[in-house]
Amino acid sequence: MPITVWVLPYAATHHPESLKQIAHEFPDDTTSAGGVYTTSARVKGDQYAQGSYTDEWGCVFESIQSGAIGEIRNPILESLDDWQTRIQPPYETLPAGLALQTAVDKVNRQVAETDKFVLSGCCARPWERYQFLRGSENSFCDVMEAEDRRVRGVIKTIHDFYLKELEFWAKTDVQALMFMDDWGSQTQLLIPPPFWRELFKPLYKDYCDLAKAAGKFTFMHSDGCISAIYLDLVEIGVSALNSQVFVMDRKELAAIAKGRMTFWGEIDRQHVLPSADPEVGRSAVRDYLRHFYDRKGGLFVQFEFGLGANPATVMAVLDEFRRHFN
Repeated sequence: MPITVWVLPYAATHHPESLKQIAHEFPDDTTSAGGVYTTSARVKGDQYAQGSYTDEWGCVFESIQSGAIGEIRNPILESLDDWQTRIQPPYETLPAGLALQTAVDKVNRQVAETDKFVLSGCCARPWERYQFLRGSENSFCDVMEAEDRRVRGVIKTIHDFYLKELEFWAKTDVQALMFMDDWGSQTQLLIPPPFWRELFKPLYKDYCDLAKAAGKFTFMHSDGCISAIYLDLVEIGVSALNSQVFVMDRKELAAIAKGRMTFWGEIDRQHVLPSADPEVGRSAVRDYLRHFYDRKGGLFVQFEFGLGANPATVMAVLDEFRRHFN
């Protein structure tokens, strides 16, 4: 089975020896292309450092701990009334004009020089970008007013930028386009499913249709309990989904998506990976395989090595996968 271990800077700082062992024994089978964007003049600071960080959209994040991304405290779009003047998508960062073909060629060389599965060097995230611009509390109120032209205007502005960005990657030789949004709380979708289907499902379908037209796969990430929209993601053509399957009914997910969409991890990072007992990790792997493994494929070995993870349990998880497939 293909392996993808996501490593947060926290783990790189606190567990370097474990990462060396993982890289030696369980090298990643996926990678991302990159290095073709122009740096925005709006970017300030380090997104993984304690303190303030301003991204390419002008959104300011505040982090209280190094090694993890911070949160929006003072959204730049305090009122929807001035959204047309306050939102400035960073089109200047995207390859264009004479630089376009040079960028395409650079990505294609990266793909040609590796035997790994290559993902696009971008990650469209319309719902999270909306929250970054408006703040989470405002965003939840906004989507409940689905007919508000201002809400739809903001969503469309964000979506138009991401489509333009993904169109660039569709011109390259990468194997898959990637997008994401964290849609779940611990127990349910963050907004009522009908509102999600009206406002956001069409956006993801556009991304999937763009990828399909270019002969590429689509990879999506979404944290939380998102079982209510699993079938929707299958229907629009998501090729592989990274989700927190351990906060959902795994039997139900298998019935919906097994054989129709690839399960791209993940092993639980709330209770399993932090466990002091490596056997908890091994048991989780066996449970994951029992529900989702198919001899025809359809499964990634994937988890996040981040804050709180016990290196011994992390290694036990990888070793249990190896024992199964050897």
